[in-house]
Amino acid sequence: MTLIQLTSVKRWLFLHGRRHPMELHAWDLVLTAWVLGWVALPALLLIDAWPLLPLCPAGFMLPGFYTSWRGRLHRRGRLRCDWLTAL
Repeated sequence: MTLIQLTSVKRWLFLHGRRHPMELHAWDLVLTAWVLGWVALPALLLIDAWPLLPLCPAGFMLPGFYTSWRGRLHRRGRLRCDWLTAL
């Protein structure tokens, strides 16, 4: 996902957060993991914590995986996802 896409989803959820509070909190958790992935990478390299390094790319890719998973569930009719229009 691009930074513009992340921002547009966050903006949509911020504007509609009262009607979709769980989605807003879930997206905040996804963004927190994304930021932690970027911030933890140099820190883990500095302290030589090599076993934890695979968690950083997982954090980088989490927003893309989350949106594709939600989109797939939305298309199957199992979960309604209104913020997909923001992408």
